[in-house]
Amino acid sequence: MAMTHPSPTFPMYPGDAGAVSQSDTVNLNSPSVIWTGAGGTIRVLTAQGSDVTFTNVQAGGVLPVQVIRVFSTTTTATGMLRIF
Repeated sequence: MAMTHPSPTFPMYPGDAGAVSQSDTVNLNSPSVIWTGAGGTIRVLTAQGSDVTFTNVQAGGVLPVQVIRVFSTTTTATGMLRIF
């Protein structure tokens, strides 16, 4: 059976989740992965500093990258939670 090893910067099983506060200027309190309740477009700033726009994100989808900001501008998805 394959083993999954936690990242040194992101735990294998995150300890909490909460609402996403979208902002074009303010970062989240900690790097998080994003889950979306209703699909759409999600523009993020990754933990490595890249400004990335994910299009056609399906409802119930998880962005497989650590995010430090979810931009208000361009983001159309709703019902998002951050998992950290």
